[in-house]
Amino acid sequence: MIPAPTEPVASRHRLPVQQEALSLWTSDGIRLDADLYRPQTGEPLPLLLMRQPYGRAIASTVVYAHPRWYAEQGYLVLVQDVRGCGSSTGEFQLFAHEAADGAETIAWAEQLPGCNGRIGLYGFSYQGMTQLYAASQASGAVRAIAPAMLGPDLYRHWATEGGAFRLQLSLAWALQLAGLQAQRQQDQQAWQQLRAAGQQLQSEAGIQAAETLLRSVDPHSFYFDWQRSPEDAYWTAIAPNLAPIDLPALHIGGWFDPYLNGTIATYEILKQQTTTPQWLRIGPWAHLPWGRKAGAIDFGPTAISPIDELQVRWFDAWLKDQPDRLTDEPAIAVFEMGRNQWRSLADWPTGTSQVWSIASDGLAAMRSDRGQLQRAAADRETFDVVVHDPWRPVPNLGGHNGLAAGPQERSGLEERSDILKYRSQPLSSDLLICGQPRLYLICESDRPSWDLCVVLSRQTARGLWDFSQGFRRIAQAEAGVGYWVDLQPTCQRLLAGDRLCLSISLAAYPAFAVNPGQSGQPTATVPAEARIITLQVQSAGSFLELPTVAIAASSESA
Repeated sequence: MIPAPTEPVASRHRLPVQQEALSLWTSDGIRLDADLYRPQTGEPLPLLLMRQPYGRAIASTVVYAHPRWYAEQGYLVLVQDVRGCGSSTGEFQLFAHEAADGAETIAWAEQLPGCNGRIGLYGFSYQGMTQLYAASQASGAVRAIAPAMLGPDLYRHWATEGGAFRLQLSLAWALQLAGLQAQRQQDQQAWQQLRAAGQQLQSEAGIQAAETLLRSVDPHSFYFDWQRSPEDAYWTAIAPNLAPIDLPALHIGGWFDPYLNGTIATYEILKQQTTTPQWLRIGPWAHLPWGRKAGAIDFGPTAISPIDELQVRWFDAWLKDQPDRLTDEPAIAVFEMGRNQWRSLADWPTGTSQVWSIASDGLAAMRSDRGQLQRAAADRETFDVVVHDPWRPVPNLGGHNGLAAGPQERSGLEERSDILKYRSQPLSSDLLICGQPRLYLICESDRPSWDLCVVLSRQTARGLWDFSQGFRRIAQAEAGVGYWVDLQPTCQRLLAGDRLCLSISLAAYPAFAVNPGQSGQPTATVPAEARIITLQVQSAGSFLELPTVAIAASSESA
């Protein structure tokens, strides 16, 4: 049960707010510029800090209320341009200075006139990461944080999934950051070229042109480091150190956000090592926006983000000594898709409740009615063969890794014969999948390396809608012939009469670089040396693990 707050934030008296421009000079002579939103009251107030690289006037308003609204609730709100961004001086280097600059900013902010010495940190994505960096070195002035949509492992949570390079997302972000630097330098031509390139990333020609442009405009972009760096010391050198953090944290994620595994990992790490409350909220959202619709599905008015008002209650509790603002609210609440309501959980679900096996007559690639997904083990050993042609790789559709994230109708795509398709019989009762699904696949390829793209979908009378995807790059040098693929965590209810559907392909371009059939640096386009890959999948011994939650009236959320 998720009760409404006893006093909605919107009903509270809203203070008039004045905006001020402030600057901090760091110990190494860099000027960091900020906007301070100051409520007009004679009382000392706690301060909320957001540090971000996109120009402080934006202030994460793509997902959060404007800082003025937060100030009206009785907070000083400080939004700062990080080093080398906006009007701040210095050179921007991805994440490199955020720990030291964040700690200096907090020490400076707690001494600002009108600040009572209590500080909270908020923001999502890069702004969420700046919280982790700053909190690792900051003074005791920081009393609570609210990190959203991030990941402490930059290799696993940002650059790759399952060892495969996230081509489209990484390139899109690199173009945006390069465009902001061109704007700072008043290079109008570069700005326009980079912005135009960012609108053309759905095609191979657009991807290739964008990478070529980026190489000429910003040859030192993080994108090229991420593209060529295996899992090595490069990543650990720039990762945030979570060990010193012992703060109440409100963790915020989305079912279709590419960094959801990072959000959950941060929650679990801090829960294990801290003595302070760790809360978790996951909505049916992509990276942005946080509204009622993701992809092609409208999840209804209950999906509209409650995070602004929740964050005010969260900071009221820890920065204003008002713990009653959080009375009776659950520590974990997730949005249950399919029923389209929030659901409270006692803990983040782990373990397996159901195992589903695959079976086929060998035609699962050719016809959607020949592959079966069933609770019983396969009664005979059968094999399906799927062939990947690099000339026409399977495109990415929906999910959490592309630019057009969210569930999409897949029935047209799955007419392709380079996708294996397994379907359950219509369900006799509702099935609630909550947690991280996993697929164990026994398979072998004729090439040294190949990829596995796995999709779970819900088939209804209206169509076939994906709700969880996973990706893994495999090298034949790995021992054995059985491989695990972790899918995106989810909370999806399938209704009686729905079918549970599993799809397997060998590409999801351009979300991921196409595997040429051998190891090597990922490329933006399909290389000429790319080879056809043939994969044989064995039904006997292959299975899908589903974390399920018992459905009982007493556990339903209101």
